[in-house]
Amino acid sequence: MYYFIVNPQSRHGYGLKIWKKIEQQLKREGTEYRAFLTERPGQASEIADDLTRGRKEELTIVVVGGDGTFGEVLDGINFAGALTFGYIPAGRGNDLARSLRLPKSPARSLRRILHPRNYRYLDYGLVTYGEETLRHRRFMVSAGIGLDAAVCHSLLYEKSGFLRRHFPLPHRGYLTAGLWQLLKARPSKGYLLLDGTRKVEFNHIYFISAQIHPSEGGGFYFAPRTEPGDGKLTLCAVSQAGKFSLLLLFLRTRLPIFRKKKGVRTYECREALIHTEQPMAVHTDGESCQYQNDLEIRCIERKIRMIV
Repeated sequence: MYYFIVNPQSRHGYGLKIWKKIEQQLKREGTEYRAFLTERPGQASEIADDLTRGRKEELTIVVVGGDGTFGEVLDGINFAGALTFGYIPAGRGNDLARSLRLPKSPARSLRRILHPRNYRYLDYGLVTYGEETLRHRRFMVSAGIGLDAAVCHSLLYEKSGFLRRHFPLPHRGYLTAGLWQLLKARPSKGYLLLDGTRKVEFNHIYFISAQIHPSEGGGFYFAPRTEPGDGKLTLCAVSQAGKFSLLLLFLRTRLPIFRKKKGVRTYECREALIHTEQPMAVHTDGESCQYQNDLEIRCIERKIRMIV
């Protein structure tokens, strides 16, 4: 039995189109399955919770959607029994699929899931935040505070906002939103505490991303050397840079190669504390965690069994 969690609204309805084709293929092959189509944000977590709570037998969950949908499912999972994940990308960015080199064709992705040959054990991240009540959010690809999160917030707002309703350009995405947020960006003082021992202070933080996989935002390689099964986070801290330099940084990170860049510092660790003097936008896998001053981020090693 395969359990499909589908986000039909992913990529402005593309998720539903893909699901209809997948369902036809499942019926042709006589595959036993159950499908759950989400209707609102956060529902994928609730479905994953219902499927896995108290369950001891082996379970295969297939996510159809974007990185944010996979992150939602991951956030709701109870790791009580043996779990295997499949993924059919249908999102805007698809950085998880890019990192794992999954097929772009939904039909080929489904064939791999129904007739698996290769599996990988992958890390995931855990973010803890909140002042009065601590909250915990898992993430699969990346989490961040500052400019990259503000871009994610902008894209989430745009789905139902004025621009989306009146100017529905099909190719508006991370880069366009990034340029707009760059104009508004204000840096903050702050610091990193790496593995509880090394403190790094900054006077002008624009953003800090914590990467499990090499890229975010649809192919922006902030951590091209990251390996998603090594038990480590790669933190990319962007500070002490002018806005023109930041623009060049965004353009250069479209290439999956490592270069030293002015105003960019990277660190590897298993856990990190991030503090900024001014509240800044926070995201996990492109989903909003509102505005925060303090984050704790940890890497949970090789917990995800994925069909690749």
